[in-house]
Order: sequence, then C-alpha cells, then structure tokens
Amino acid sequence: MMLLSFMLSVLAADEDIDARMAVLNKHLERLAAVDVPESLQVEKDAKLAALRQQLDAGAKTGDEVNALYLAMDEVRQWLWKNAVERPSLAEGAFEETDAAWILRNPWLELTWQKADFAIRVKTAATEWQFAPCGRKDVELAKAEIGFLDAGKRSAEMLRTSYSIGLRIELAEFPAAPDLDLVVGVDIERNEARFSVVPVKDSTEFGAIAWPKPLVMGNTEADLSVIPCMQGMILPGNYGEAIRKRDLTNSRSLYMSWWGQIHEGHGVHTILESSDDAGAAYDHPAGGPTVIQPLWYSSMRTLRYPRSIRYTFDDEATYVTMAKRYRRFMKDTGRFVSLAEKCARTPNLDKVVGSPVVHVGALYHNVKESHYYNKENFEANHALVPFHEIAAGLEELHKKGIERAYVHLDGWGFYGYDNGHPDPLPVGAEQGGWDGLRAVADTCDRLGWVFAVHDQYRDFYFSAASFDDRLVMREADGSRQEHATWCGGPQTYLSAVFAPGYARRNHDLFAKHDIKVRGAYLDVFAVVPLEESYQRLWPMTRTDCAEARTDCFDLLRARGYVVSSEEPADRFVPALDLVHHGPYDIFSNEESLGIPTPLFGLVYHDSILLPWCMSQGGGWGIPKSDAGQLHCLLNAGLPYVGPDDPPEQIARVNEAAQLAARCGTLEMVNHEFLDDTWRRQRSTFSDGTAVTVDFDAKTYTIEYGPSAP
Repeated sequence: MMLLSFMLSVLAADEDIDARMAVLNKHLERLAAVDVPESLQVEKDAKLAALRQQLDAGAKTGDEVNALYLAMDEVRQWLWKNAVERPSLAEGAFEETDAAWILRNPWLELTWQKADFAIRVKTAATEWQFAPCGRKDVELAKAEIGFLDAGKRSAEMLRTSYSIGLRIELAEFPAAPDLDLVVGVDIERNEARFSVVPVKDSTEFGAIAWPKPLVMGNTEADLSVIPCMQGMILPGNYGEAIRKRDLTNSRSLYMSWWGQIHEGHGVHTILESSDDAGAAYDHPAGGPTVIQPLWYSSMRTLRYPRSIRYTFDDEATYVTMAKRYRRFMKDTGRFVSLAEKCARTPNLDKVVGSPVVHVGALYHNVKESHYYNKENFEANHALVPFHEIAAGLEELHKKGIERAYVHLDGWGFYGYDNGHPDPLPVGAEQGGWDGLRAVADTCDRLGWVFAVHDQYRDFYFSAASFDDRLVMREADGSRQEHATWCGGPQTYLSAVFAPGYARRNHDLFAKHDIKVRGAYLDVFAVVPLEESYQRLWPMTRTDCAEARTDCFDLLRARGYVVSSEEPADRFVPALDLVHHGPYDIFSNEESLGIPTPLFGLVYHDSILLPWCMSQGGGWGIPKSDAGQLHCLLNAGLPYVGPDDPPEQIARVNEAAQLAARCGTLEMVNHEFLDDTWRRQRSTFSDGTAVTVDFDAKTYTIEYGPSAP
C-alpha cells in the first residue's frame, strides 16, 4: 500500500510539472509581441531563442520549473524596459530661470514671471498675455492685498501622466498672517488648468481675483464671447460701456464660461468649481474688454480648492466655444437631454411643440408695494375669476390652438406675489378650490398641461408662518428687506426650509383633487446661489443649490413638468422649462453687445425655452427686433394669449410646428451672414435651417430631409 501511494504521488508530480511547463511555453509565445527599437531587435531575438532552448530541454523538478520562470522573467523585464511603447509621463518639460518658471509641452509654452506673476502662453500660431498681479488680488473684510505681498513664495514642479504643472505656496502676508494659499497651473495638451487651494484659511476672506485677465485689444477683431443671459459677442471697439460683476447662475453668467478671440485665435475659459465663483467684465466705451474671474468666499473662508480651465485654440469661433462647454457638461455628467427628461416625466411630451399660455386670476397691490397705484385705488385689485379663465381657454382652443402649456398666476389666498410661502387656501374671490379644479379639469379635457406659479424665496411678513428664525441672514446678522412686489414688505426665506413648504402646498393640491401637471418655482433658477448665517441653520451656496434642486425633484416625482424663471445652468439638469431666457438690454431697450444664442448652442436639446411673439421688442428682446424671429431662430416655444387675433394664432402655430420638429434637437450651428450682424441662420441636427433678417423682418424655414 505504501509503495502504491508513492507511485501515485510521483505520477501526480510529473503531471504538475507538465502543466507548469505548458504555462511557461504559452507565456514565451506572447513575449515576442513586445516591440523594441530596431537597434535592439537582434538582441531580443537572441534572448528569446535562448529561452526557447531552455524550455525545450524541459524540467524534472519544481525547482527547475521555477528557475526557468526566473530566466523568462529576466527577459520579460528587459523587454518591458526597452519597449517601443511603455507607460510614461506627460510630454513636456519644466524649467526655472532667474526670471521665470516655464512649462512646455508640444502644444503650449507657459511662462510665469517671478517679478510680477504675469503669465504668457504661446501656441503654435499666437501668444496670449495675462495681466500681472497687483495690490488687489485678495479681498479681505477690512483690507485688500496682493499675491506679491507674500513674504513666503516657494515653488515646485508637479508632474502626472497627463500634465505638467507648477505649484507656488504664498504665505506670511503682513496684512493677513493667517492666510496661506497654494496657487498653481497644469498644462495638458492645449489647456491650462489654474487652481487656488487654501492651506490655512482666513476667516475674513472676501474674494480672490486670479488668474488675472487676458490682455485684449480694442479692434473689431478682438471679440469677447459672454453668456450674459442668452449670450452676446462684444467687439473690442464696441461703442457702449458695459460693466458687470456677479456670481455664476445669474443674468450676468447663465453659464460658467466665457471666451475671447483675436483674429480667429481663441481662449475658452470654464469655471470648473462654480458655486462660489463668478466674474467681473468691464468694457469702457470703445474698449478694450477686461474679464476677471472671481473666487468668492464661502461662509467668509475659501474653504475648498477652486479651479478654472483655459483652452487655447488657434482656430476658434463662438460656436466652437459653446460646443466645448457642452462637451465639458457632458463629461462631468451634468447634461441631461430632453429625451431623457421626457422619459422621466411623460407629461413633458405634451409640452414639446406646445404654445405657452400665461394667464392670471388675482393681482392685489398692498399699500406698501412699489406698484401701489396712489391715484386710482381700484387699479390695485385686478381680478379675473377662474370660470372666466376656463372660458378663455376654451375659446383659445376653438381659435386653433390644439396643444398648450397653461401657466396660472394669482391663484392664492391673497393673489399673485402675496403671502408666500403660505399662499393656500385658494382665493375665494377667484373661485376657490372648486373654481381652480374647473380650470385644471378644462386643461385636462383639452389635452393641455396645467401649471401653477409658485414661490419659495420671497418671505412676506404677511405669511401665516412668518418667523424671523427662518430668514436668510447676512454675515453681520442683518436681513434684506424690501416692498417691491404686490405683497409688499418681505425678506427672504432660507432655502433649506423651501422643500418642506413645497411639499406641504402641493400635498394640499392633491388633497383637493386639483390636476396640477406642472409648477413654476419663481426665481430659483436665476437668482444667484445664496448664503445664510442664520445661527439655527447656516447655509452655504452649495447647500442653497441642493435645497432648490430638492424642490424641483420632489415636484417632478409627482409627474410635474418643472419650470422656473430663467436657465442658470446649475439647475438645467433638474428643469424641463423656463419662462424666458432672452437677451440683456440697456435701459434704452437696445441690446448689450451683439445678441448671440450661446445658451441655445449648448442647451437647446436639454430644456424648453419660450419666446414672446412680438413684432418689435418685448421683455429681453431689443426694441428693434421682432420676438417672433428670435422664437423661430431658436425653434422655441411661442407664447400665445386668449385675446390674440387670427393672424397671431397663425404665426404661433407655425412656430409651434417648428418647435415640435426641432425643439428637442441640438442646435449644431449659428451663423452671422454678413457684417451687419442682423442676418442670421441657425441649423439643427436634422438639417433644418432657419434664416432671419431682423432689419427686413423676414425669415425662411428649410426643413431637413426627414421633414414630413
């Protein structure tokens, strides 16, 4: 028995060695796939031939197999070390001279001057200059200081497999001894990513103005591309003065980017960490344009790293810049298409290609309101009962409006812009719960989508639940107050409480069987993100964004089409519709710069945007332009009213037909067709092209090849 066991173990060992040798032979076959330079090919062949001989000789013991493996691994390591293609660092080099730190790669050369921190970037075709640092790079609560004031400046190179960069620590500021920052830049292909990182933060921090602005000229070949509302192009020699400073997610910056072009070469700028970021742009009459990125404090500190990305493109247009930002939003998971939104909210399908009907029931101005009519007192109470509104909708359907999205103002107890965030119960004068139900039922029967105006920022002193502990507070403990709107004296509700109010109010709609299919949360998508220093519940701007988004999300979960006032892109993923996103205009009602649909080039297939159908001017429409042409150029939803005449109904239906076809498609291109900037063409992804002439007030629509 012992002899049998010994013989079986010997056989098993032999089989094990055969299997192990088979593995080594398989590995040897694949080693030849590792390419080496031609100068080493003979040596490679010799090493592999020697290995083949060793393996062919075989092995009798496990130790001999292990020895063969080690011999093979020695050859493998030689091949990996000398391979033509092997893991490597990013292409590029770092150089330090007495005067500057220099970063180079095949696309860019960035020089950072030590004396004044001015930065120069060279591309294959041109050179860009950033202004030097000065005395106001950092805004503190009681002082302004410059980066160059730092008593400590230490620099080091940082390299990855995709970039090469520089980090400079700045500390020992005489006016701010507790401030310690690391500023840096990394170049990757044709992009430079600048960053600011707090090492030791200042509790009195206000803002950082860095990187400094690009130095631009004041010729017509120097163009600034700015997403101020829908967007504008600002030639360097533009004759009017424009000056703005604000956070992102505002009318000054619907989107977190801008661009600058000189003779076809461009620099595209993206604020990557945008909740506490913004910009100041200053264009004196005749130019040049200066655009300064800003990093605002978060609860009086820098708190977290900030980053901004510059893309240097030797062949740039405002279209390529808009598309670069669109790609960035997709890459970061923040782009949600209308196709996806229709899938998550089936009611949205009914809105695509539908005119927007904006009606109101009650507008009541209290005596303290800015709008209070001090001469004709009766004008302060404007009432259209619900039954008249329902009849008007029926009449509009008979006029030929087959599909519609209906937005109702003034349904609350005190009427429009009154008593929020406690507008319920429904106003008895307007018709009460039964009357509102009849309006909603009328829309439902017609196949229209019924939506209500709602508000969770304005906190009226007349609100049933007004409590000073729910109010947003400034850093000094004060609160903002005004009496502009119908409801008069008010302050602002901290956004952290808004979702609870929204849930309570819309639960009441459901309890009373009101078929609400959509809700418009006023100002949430246009007022910049806010902070609150209320001691019971402090709120950062990011907290504010999340609370507003929570409101949108909880209504969408009920099947609502979710809308707000304007399309600041922090909220575009959560929104289906905004009620306008046109252009910024001067007080004389003419446009700032050259109106350009930058927002549409990025987000046309992500959010529905209505336009007025005027023949001259309107809210956000230059007085010399027809709103109808902007609506067609953008394939937007048209507004329509119950009193519109037949010829206007025909124009609305034409625009609605275009929106039904192209409203969910990407705007792939926009062109200015001559140097007047007044003849324009937009093109959509199905090939449909819309050409307008704002001076002649003419247009053509050429549907793509798949048109019905």
